[in-house]
Amino acid sequence: MRTVLMVAEKPSLAQSIAKILSKGSCTSRKGLNGACSVHEYNGSFQSQTVRFKMTSVCGHVMSLDFIGKYNNWDKVDPAELFSKAPTEKKEANPKLSMVKFLQVEARGCDYVVLWLDCDKEGENICFEVLDAIQPVLNKGIVRDQSVFRAKFSSITDTDIWNAMNRLGEPNRNEALSVDARQELDLRIGCAFTRFQTKYFQGKYGNLDSSLISFGPCQTPTLGFCVERHDKIQSFKPETYWVLQAKVFKGKDTPLTLDWNRVRVFDREVGQMFVNLAKISKEAQVESVSKKEKVKQRPQALNTVEMLRVASSALGMGPQHTMQIAERLYTQGYISYPRTETTIYHENFDLKGTLKQQINNTIWAEEVKALLSIGINQPRKGKDAGDHPPITPMRSASEGELGSDGWRLYEYITRHFIATVSQDCQYLQTTIDFRIGTEAFSCNGKTLISPGYTTVMPWQGIPLEEAMPACECGDTFTVEEIKLVERQTSPPHYLTEAELITLMEKHGIGTDASIPVHINNICQRNYVTVENGRRLKPTNLGIVLVHGYYKTDAELVLPTIRSAVEKQLNLIAQGKANYQQVLQHTLEIFKRKFHYFVDSITSMDELMEVSFSPIAATGKPLSRCGKCHRFMKYIQAKPSRLHCSHCDETYSLPQNGAIKLYKELRCPLDDFELVLWTSGARGKSYPLCPYCFSHPPFRDMKKGMGCNECTHPTCQHSLNSLGIGQCVECDSGILVLDPTSGPKWRMACNKCNVVVHFFEHAHKIQVREPCLVTQPPYWTRVYNC
Repeated sequence: MRTVLMVAEKPSLAQSIAKILSKGSCTSRKGLNGACSVHEYNGSFQSQTVRFKMTSVCGHVMSLDFIGKYNNWDKVDPAELFSKAPTEKKEANPKLSMVKFLQVEARGCDYVVLWLDCDKEGENICFEVLDAIQPVLNKGIVRDQSVFRAKFSSITDTDIWNAMNRLGEPNRNEALSVDARQELDLRIGCAFTRFQTKYFQGKYGNLDSSLISFGPCQTPTLGFCVERHDKIQSFKPETYWVLQAKVFKGKDTPLTLDWNRVRVFDREVGQMFVNLAKISKEAQVESVSKKEKVKQRPQALNTVEMLRVASSALGMGPQHTMQIAERLYTQGYISYPRTETTIYHENFDLKGTLKQQINNTIWAEEVKALLSIGINQPRKGKDAGDHPPITPMRSASEGELGSDGWRLYEYITRHFIATVSQDCQYLQTTIDFRIGTEAFSCNGKTLISPGYTTVMPWQGIPLEEAMPACECGDTFTVEEIKLVERQTSPPHYLTEAELITLMEKHGIGTDASIPVHINNICQRNYVTVENGRRLKPTNLGIVLVHGYYKTDAELVLPTIRSAVEKQLNLIAQGKANYQQVLQHTLEIFKRKFHYFVDSITSMDELMEVSFSPIAATGKPLSRCGKCHRFMKYIQAKPSRLHCSHCDETYSLPQNGAIKLYKELRCPLDDFELVLWTSGARGKSYPLCPYCFSHPPFRDMKKGMGCNECTHPTCQHSLNSLGIGQCVECDSGILVLDPTSGPKWRMACNKCNVVVHFFEHAHKIQVREPCLVTQPPYWTRVYNC
């Protein structure tokens, strides 16, 4: 019997698809990596009985990186990263041993069916899987007949079976477009990031960012935020005046009229118009117009619109929204959440999708009414040729989905119901008045038919006071006319929803990557998220963008990245050569990089005004081993020690607290030791600032503390305090924390495992110390 290997993108997807295709009769077992399961069953494939094995990966199998020596920031000129530095594909998560796992499961298989997500990233993962398993597949089958691609948009029985019955082939061009984007972002981003990080962190102490990163998409995204900030800062309020008139008829509620001239910027002119209007004590109706108007139902929902609404209406950030949407998709509640399409194909089962919501008490009445009178065909939209619009695939409740999951699902469902509902209809009444020489008007809306706004009430026509019944020639009594002084107001900071709109308009990022770019500028401390999810640039973000404008505006303007995105799309369509696009784009940015390096003083002039020199930052903490003067501890990210006398800066571990360690010194270089701790319940270890940046032994790497130091006799080293192999990770050693008493603990020097022991001991020592090269560590003896 032949074997068919089927691979999905996530373990939960594999389980759902296997359950549908096997009709619930598959057997399941854990794979060797512990993260992925394998579901097996017998079935029919290509007119023969076969054994199916359905498993998954966990996202990308491989990631692109430079080969080892080019990852050394100190020894590699960033300019080399554009062309000289070779790249290689490495396992995205080595701990998962994904390549080995796939090869074990694929060995001897005859066919492969790829169930990866149906977008460009999914196509790229298809070829990562194929590269891993082809050496072990059954060689008796020709490749063109052995590799198949399943295309689907939701985890429903119908969609999965349709995909299985219409298998195609993976798209090499779409996979290459992703390869090109990965290499461009790696080479361009790393070159600029390394140069400006080293340059500015070596000069300034209060940048408060561990990485001064640059990204071809990230930087224009930040540019939009700073552009709005600049408009706010340069805004000069102007005073203007408006005529405000109130009129009434009989016992009716007074009407406030709008002045047809809108406003004037000269007070005396405004007063003149008031005087002219006050000549008359009556307001004459010059015309009454009534017009039926329509508020259109929404187009079908795509990713960008979902992200906009989630941010502006639900208060959920784009990255968080996509994580929830992906979970709803893998659980079968909604269709695939990454799509640019806003139109349903003719064969889409709108009625069947709507019927699934008939028992949901929240909108059951609206759904039943629609089904009884007949659904309205959705509006025409954009067909991007990818996935159908985001649609609910089955009914759900808040208890099933949790708070945020339910809120997003509720919006998606309401939006879908609205797309097949009638438009909202209302009557707009406009009454034109004349008071003296001046023309005024007032408007009112009366609801005729709520249409789709019954399920999207926030878009409904607000209830207003009824407009008074009147005809042309009627007169109203003027209650008051006055001149009101006002001021123009500056724009607000961009909301996430507005930023997403700008990114889509200018072609910055894709529906999948837009949330990542927005999250990056927040993580880098370039912007902060304020009330109303408005993005306010930090001092660092502002200076960087102004610096780019001063040196090379194209680095921050959206134009060049938009052009690159178009070229990448041409690769995906098979209309552009992968290598030519890659080399041409890298050559452009290489030239820009050299010009940027030569012009860095322009940006530095802005930095000098905004940030303090490193020598003037921080507080004295520990003594330098060279000059024996105090070094300053700079707490702002990235935290570090600086000796102003030697003009040397020493790296420290991040995301923890640093304090002096008993004024003890390193036996190798005479630097005072400092203690890093992650918190009261976390681990802590001493380190030498010099050794941390300059490893003293060949078997040590940068960033190692005393708990990894292989010094044979130092009382703080791994040789003196190491106890045994970590219970969780393969490479870590449990090391006694000498500062933890009386609640003693040992902590792994590689991972975050902390083991508590001997809580009532007064003193603990590790006896019979042995060299690191002499395992096993469990031979250590405790002396309490």
